[in-house]
Amino acid sequence: MLIAFSVAPSGTGRADGSVHDAVAAAVAVVRASGLPHRTSSMFTEVEGEWDEVMAVVKAATEAVLPYGSRVSLVLKADIRPGYTGEIDGKIERLERALGETSRGD
Repeated sequence: MLIAFSVAPSGTGRADGSVHDAVAAAVAVVRASGLPHRTSSMFTEVEGEWDEVMAVVKAATEAVLPYGSRVSLVLKADIRPGYTGEIDGKIERLERALGETSRGD
């Protein structure tokens, strides 16, 4: 399964509203998990089995808790039994399709 998630504190008390320290704590958890992952400006994607991916999301959320008075968590999951390598496979298929479209194939 693939999970895209975003976790951030609120009530941080920071004048600039920045949450980068908290996000860094969450991303460090993801990186330490050893699971395939990718972080963009708004979401982190993680690929693996249900229990291991959800454990990473939980640990990442817990890593953010000390940074504010509450935490917001957004999840999106693609559950496709029997498939692995989709964190890259989906992008590769998209790029191929775009290449075919631009050539007029």
